[in-house]
Amino acid sequence: MEFKDYYKILGLEPDATTDEIKRAYRKLALKYHPDRNPGDKEAEEKFKEINEAYQVLSDPEKRAKYDQMRQQYERWQRMGGAGGFDWSQFAGAQPGGVRVEFRDLDDLLGGVGGFSDFFRTLFGFGGTGGPRGGVDFDFGPSTGPRTTARQRPTAPPRYEHPITISLHEAYHGTTRHLEINGRRLEVKIPPGARTGTKVRLRRAIPLDGGDFADLYLVVQVAPDPRFERQGDDLYTEAPVDLYTAVLGGEVKVPTLTGEVFLKIPPGTQCGQTFRLRGRGMPKLRNPQQHGDLYVRAKVLVPKDLSPRERELFQELARLRRASG
Repeated sequence: MEFKDYYKILGLEPDATTDEIKRAYRKLALKYHPDRNPGDKEAEEKFKEINEAYQVLSDPEKRAKYDQMRQQYERWQRMGGAGGFDWSQFAGAQPGGVRVEFRDLDDLLGGVGGFSDFFRTLFGFGGTGGPRGGVDFDFGPSTGPRTTARQRPTAPPRYEHPITISLHEAYHGTTRHLEINGRRLEVKIPPGARTGTKVRLRRAIPLDGGDFADLYLVVQVAPDPRFERQGDDLYTEAPVDLYTAVLGGEVKVPTLTGEVFLKIPPGTQCGQTFRLRGRGMPKLRNPQQHGDLYVRAKVLVPKDLSPRERELFQELARLRRASG
């Protein structure tokens, strides 16, 4: 299995701060975002890799586990890398109990998860990229999927598998197409879905003995470099040139349904926040209702002034001092 250097993927050092991680992610995600690179498979894979790195390094618990593994991996390399690295000591555990064996789920589900073998090994989202003959998954306390006349019947196990969707897809709703043992399924992800939303496919996974298990697709909403999401509300920044901030005017603001114009009143301050009602995320249980979009003004101070511009600013400064 290939080791993933998440710090290198984001162009960071291991001691990077949370803000540095966020800034690096936003810069790279904007560059490789599928909306900016339609049909570019290489950019799409790069975007997935960037998102995976951010999913780990932005989560303190995941980052701590990754850092511990990374240190031991580097120590093993310095010692010559003999005998192969023991990935099992860091493998993410599922709740223990039932052992179900079937062919590799990435083949079974068509790779809908979007996460690498390395990520799933560390954090328990599916197998370890092992042989096709069988991958072990744990579903809850039991002695096994089969029952006999002397055993108490047990409920069929359930399996959870992550899928990644964009914030744009979470806003509008989307579908994923799966093929499981020849059965073609269209799974609808509802508008307003958030990280942790589960979509249930009843009796989707065949088990030994003719029984079936439920499959839960666990939604992971990829961070969007343009927006921060808090519940059903969205937050973004709008660049405002100095002259518009002073005199008033309009600026373009991105939304998940296209750009809109925001009226900027005279004297707008850097960091001043404006609310656009109903421009946030749809509510999961009532998609006709939406949260709000909060826009922070980012006032841009001009650089490289011409001699005439500098002269005018100096004159303005004298006028302000004289009046004040």
